[in-house]
Amino acid sequence: MARNEADREDLIREAVALTERVELFVPGFQELITIGFRSNGAMSMFVGQDPVYQFDPSGRLRRAFVDGFLFRSQHSGLARLERVRNESEVQLLRYDLSPSECSAFQKAMKDTLHRILLQLQEKAVRVERCVPETADLLPVIQIAIVAIVNNEEWLSPEIRKRTV
Repeated sequence: MARNEADREDLIREAVALTERVELFVPGFQELITIGFRSNGAMSMFVGQDPVYQFDPSGRLRRAFVDGFLFRSQHSGLARLERVRNESEVQLLRYDLSPSECSAFQKAMKDTLHRILLQLQEKAVRVERCVPETADLLPVIQIAIVAIVNNEEWLSPEIRKRTV
């Protein structure tokens, strides 16, 4: 994700942590979708620049960027983090989503995943670019999306803070 929400990234070129990644034209979506995998198998999905969903290797949501907000898994819930900038600092204001807000978030995420999965199953998706160029990621993406939408535990364990 871009450091500044207004930034645009060329994810195929710049998302090097995703060792395999593909940029897709998916009917029904206005922007290209970039899907990639880390070396540990964790999938990330970028629908344009927003929404963005990042999963752990088990297909549970770790982080997201939706409607201009960062979201972080708390294992049993989600925290929404809002960046507030002033001239001297950036603050992250945290709001823990209620159970009904978490359900609405999960439904919206699964709806997006289902729409993409349907287009993949119908072979209506067009690969625009891919790294590595010869990789055939569409079957792997289908398997990953099915695992994510069928996962009973949809949130990953709480993301630990970095220690310096």
